[in-house]
Amino acid sequence: MKQLFLIVIASTMLILGACGGNETGGQSQPDKETDSEAVAVTVETENNEDEAIKISGKVSFYTSQPDSDAAELVNGFNEIYPDVEVDVFRSGTEEVISKIMAEKKAGDIQADVLLVADAVTFGALKEQELLLAYESPELAHIPKEFVDEDYMYTGTKVMATVLAVNTNDLTELPTSWSVVTENVADGKVVMPSPLYSGAAAYNVGVLTKTDGFGWEFFEKLRDNNVTVVQGNGGVLQAVAGGEKTYGIVVDFIVARAKAEGSPVEVIYPEEGVPVITEPIGILSNTDDELASKAFVDFVLSQEGQTKAAELGYTPIREGVTAPEGLKGIADMKVVSHDVNELLQTREQDKQQFISILGE
Repeated sequence: MKQLFLIVIASTMLILGACGGNETGGQSQPDKETDSEAVAVTVETENNEDEAIKISGKVSFYTSQPDSDAAELVNGFNEIYPDVEVDVFRSGTEEVISKIMAEKKAGDIQADVLLVADAVTFGALKEQELLLAYESPELAHIPKEFVDEDYMYTGTKVMATVLAVNTNDLTELPTSWSVVTENVADGKVVMPSPLYSGAAAYNVGVLTKTDGFGWEFFEKLRDNNVTVVQGNGGVLQAVAGGEKTYGIVVDFIVARAKAEGSPVEVIYPEEGVPVITEPIGILSNTDDELASKAFVDFVLSQEGQTKAAELGYTPIREGVTAPEGLKGIADMKVVSHDVNELLQTREQDKQQFISILGE
């Protein structure tokens, strides 16, 4: 209640300030088009639990989610906030961040809300002071280990990188990552590029710092004639289509394809799996802070997390069940590493990957 009351007061001050400017003939000229001044705030009574804030505005949402999933997320949000226009820019994590950096250099970052692959990416943005601190009330239901200590970003789902296999090609399913480095898999393995996929960049950082893997694992992949494609979607396409037998790929798209009838299976290897959480955060330059916060709240809410599960993702919110075919975080053996160290070595890791496997 206290937080909502403060938002109401702050929003009312903004509206009054805007009206005062009009009375004196002044006109606001923001750096990017915004409807923030149109935010309407209504409160039923001070102690009424049904008090509501009506929010209108425009949110520019940058994401690495598949186009259809981003559209479903926006549609769900607009069912609750129909007066907020959400514009979506979608690409691989690395290209999304490159766009933000180009906009930063030009002095005009267009993004309001960002949802991309991993915490390391957000750590870099936090280091550059490009994120807005926001302690969403929904964080009470999110495991603390997935929330930035300064509330600059928080995970939105649990996505493990697993081994996908084409079941038409195999009579016995593998249980270990070692299969992709063995003769039986020569020329039959496909993986995403860390130069495009944030999940792949995270995986390279984690696995090369984990006993039993290291750079030797990637050297063995090279010697086994692994194919490197741009993103996880390309990996799934190659495995589901029978072009490759084994794929190193995020789990949710494999489970989704299996449910749709593709001859694929999700394998959580016994050595463990790297996990990303597709964090969400607000850019510090946002012109629509209330609308951006409402969007973050929705993504982390019971409704938003249920929507994520319906789309085939393992939700991060406590109490929301993972879709059939996927493991929840408590059921996974997770391979991880210190986020700060991963941030410091990310570019070096990419260059080393290129030197071993090429671009």
